[in-house]
Amino acid sequence: MATGGSVSMSAIQSPARNALAGIKVIDVDAHYSEPADLWTARAPRKFKDRVPQIKLLDSGPTWVIDGDISLGCSSAASVIRKDRSKLLPIDMFDYQLADVHPSSYDGKARVQMMDEMGIWAQIIYPDILGFGGRNTTAIDPALRLLSTQIYNDAMAELQAESGGRLFPMALLPWWDVPQSVAEAERAKSMGLRGVNTNPEPHSNGFPDLSEPHWDPLWEVCSALDLSVNFHIGASDDSASWFGTSGWPSQTPERKILLGGAMMFLSNAKPLANIVLSGLLERYPKLKIVSVESGAGWIPFLMQALDYQVGEAGAAAAANLSMKPSEYFKRQIYSCFWFEGEDLGRIVKQIGEDNLMFETDFPHPVCLYPDPVDRVAEAVAGIDPAVQKKILSGNAARLYSIEC
Repeated sequence: MATGGSVSMSAIQSPARNALAGIKVIDVDAHYSEPADLWTARAPRKFKDRVPQIKLLDSGPTWVIDGDISLGCSSAASVIRKDRSKLLPIDMFDYQLADVHPSSYDGKARVQMMDEMGIWAQIIYPDILGFGGRNTTAIDPALRLLSTQIYNDAMAELQAESGGRLFPMALLPWWDVPQSVAEAERAKSMGLRGVNTNPEPHSNGFPDLSEPHWDPLWEVCSALDLSVNFHIGASDDSASWFGTSGWPSQTPERKILLGGAMMFLSNAKPLANIVLSGLLERYPKLKIVSVESGAGWIPFLMQALDYQVGEAGAAAAANLSMKPSEYFKRQIYSCFWFEGEDLGRIVKQIGEDNLMFETDFPHPVCLYPDPVDRVAEAVAGIDPAVQKKILSGNAARLYSIEC
């Protein structure tokens, strides 16, 4: 697979992009539209008919598992047409893998597209099994585990073939802590740099993430330097593209944009709980990433928690040795993509070591086709050393990427 490739003339001639010359931009949230044979090509013979695959049902081509159980995702989850034009979000659901650009599902084509966009590396998240692996909740545990492991095997292959350009986050069998620990260790041995999991397992009858039940997982992630990534839409409460925010009278076009905007804020709940629970007090080396959630609301949340703790009395903070905002700055990372106005202020409030850049390629709100040009305008007033941190250095350090 190509590891560099020539940059398009449009990129060379872009004044905005030239302003960031010398920075190898790392995109910390991109998605991979899983090829139709990702699971069937790797499954043991007795599971080939049961692992995730595309079948033609009455409703059309549909991803199914265990024969005929829909995974609720029948589209390619990409808004990049074959001709490179961009779909409207509402039209995405009518497009299958054959209808979208190969960079959505092919590693070599993805790297070529990254070269054209000016992106050096991407952190990759899944689609079919769910952003945090929640789409197989009701499936036979053995099949769930196998499907998760096959996905991680395929992602390790994708990373290796990309020549150090694509870095998928490993899914965990979060319904079983010993299996999650084993899979985190296996992921590390295959070269994967972080894990991606469900932020609210208590919605499925398990202990919440602050309970001792999960301590073996936090111990292994801390010891192996594996970041724990919480992508929006990864829990039962926040999984719908449309959500429940849109009033009944709103059009589908407005409902999907309202659902998306509210989904950005859905990570506030797990982040606040993680901090106030004392989890980060107990595991000071654990790194938490809030993915595709934006950054502008985080300074407010930090201030709100500091204020609330101060007003609630000593008992409320008995398990904390620092202010909530200090845990954010020590252990929590966030990312931005469309935010431009006041970005400098946001960087100062969150901390220049805690913010990273994303594109969300090739999903509905992705920065395409000119992500680096757009971010160059957003960071224009920021010190060049800080620009390098938030566009490359922080992600390189967190995910151990050479650049």
